[in-house]
Amino acid sequence: MKLTLARDVTLTDIDSGAVLLDGRRGRYWQLNHSGAGVLRQLLDGTAPDAAAAGLCAAAPVSDDQARQDVQALIDALSAAQLVEVAS
Repeated sequence: MKLTLARDVTLTDIDSGAVLLDGRRGRYWQLNHSGAGVLRQLLDGTAPDAAAAGLCAAAPVSDDQARQDVQALIDALSAAQLVEVAS
């Protein structure tokens, strides 16, 4: 799986995590530190299962919950057309 930011979407770090700005619609999404870290890993080519393992190492969360959280982030950002997912 390859994840990329959609055209006209920028990712900017902030003190509390990161912000995704959708320049096409003038809307933004704010991600906490965990979400921002997972997204950066996915954008760098890390597989979702590996990103979930990294989340487990950084936060008190089970493997199953981390996998669900990573997939939920991918699904939400994809549904909002902020990222593009390719197989």
